[in-house]
Amino acid sequence: MMAAFVTVLICSNIIGPAKLATATFFGKEFIYGAGVLFFPLSYVFGDVLTEVYGYAHARKVIWVGFVGVFFASLMSYIIVKLPAAPGWEGQEAYALIFGQVPRIVLASLIAFMVGEMINAYVMAKMKIWTQGRYLWTRTIGSTILGQGSDSLIFYPIAFYGIWENSILITVMLSNFVIKVGWEAILTPVTYKVVNFLKRAENVDIFDNKTVFTPFKINTD
Repeated sequence: MMAAFVTVLICSNIIGPAKLATATFFGKEFIYGAGVLFFPLSYVFGDVLTEVYGYAHARKVIWVGFVGVFFASLMSYIIVKLPAAPGWEGQEAYALIFGQVPRIVLASLIAFMVGEMINAYVMAKMKIWTQGRYLWTRTIGSTILGQGSDSLIFYPIAFYGIWENSILITVMLSNFVIKVGWEAILTPVTYKVVNFLKRAENVDIFDNKTVFTPFKINTD
């Protein structure tokens, strides 16, 4: 689960965030960030981790993901800046694809940490409040708050002053709707994975005594 979470996270943050794409629904064109097609999967994995193993384990995985994204961004920056060998003609294209703008990296890291931590916190707290019932309310409710926070942080920090304000707001809202929609669509899959892991691992953690600070890595 950790490997899947980190893989989706790194790919979504390196490949998708800077590209705008369009889709037409009911005759109306919508603009959205291309990374939104896959990034919500990280929230699905986060929901599964929190639901089965508890907030502390989910928090540890989130920190691993943070370090993974930071390293991938640093690696991209260094490799793009390395002097190209004579005769190699791919530098411009390579820089266009992998050249990470520092403010986008910063926005991505901050938004990821805030969004994922809120998602895990809400998921864990709602599990206690609902006594482990109504999983769909937890997955969708935590996503609304987590993904909402992610979008509100990422797009203004990354693209304010670069994109027109109207485009910025449109992309931010459309991405939020798509993210929550993905979570709702994947709810049956989440149920199956959660139930399978609970049976296979014989574990179902309730965070009644958990210290809900994001600034820990251990699972005590």
